[in-house]
Amino acid sequence: MTSVLRPAIALVVLFTLLLGLAVPLAFTGMAGLVFPTQAGGSLIERDGRVVGSALLGQDFTADCYFQPRPSATTPAPYNAAASAASQLGPTSAALLDAVKARVAALGGGPVPADAVQASGAGLDPHVSPENAARQIRRVAQARGMSEARLAELVAAYTEGRQLGVFGDPRVNVLRLDLALDGST
Repeated sequence: MTSVLRPAIALVVLFTLLLGLAVPLAFTGMAGLVFPTQAGGSLIERDGRVVGSALLGQDFTADCYFQPRPSATTPAPYNAAASAASQLGPTSAALLDAVKARVAALGGGPVPADAVQASGAGLDPHVSPENAARQIRRVAQARGMSEARLAELVAAYTEGRQLGVFGDPRVNVLRLDLALDGST
């Protein structure tokens, strides 16, 4: 029995060390060398202080800021520790009620879908250029800026499709709001 059990245990320990420790550490090390910013969480700093991540939405609610798409995380919005989808499907009455309430809060439709629907993880840091454009008037009034200047900033912070093909154009709300704070 020991002649069969000893090699089996040795293989379990060997593969646990190899696949559970050595390979993940090697990939983490390579990622840190090849993509240091992304491997570090794509953190954004201002005045030597981390103010957020380019990968995570922030809870901007003041009128002087562009606001991200709704968050599905609970109990607090944009809580990375609670990242999960709402689990509400297209036939869900609760989802329909939430979307109707969000549309009403924005003054009625039509509105861009990303202005009233949370992303899959509830942490999306981007909005569509249409969603950002819809917010220009509110932000301009709150900041006393011209709408034309804000439209220029939105255009400057609009990212294209990845590799020119994948995804849709998008605006990173945190980067745009930080640029606003730096321009006023």
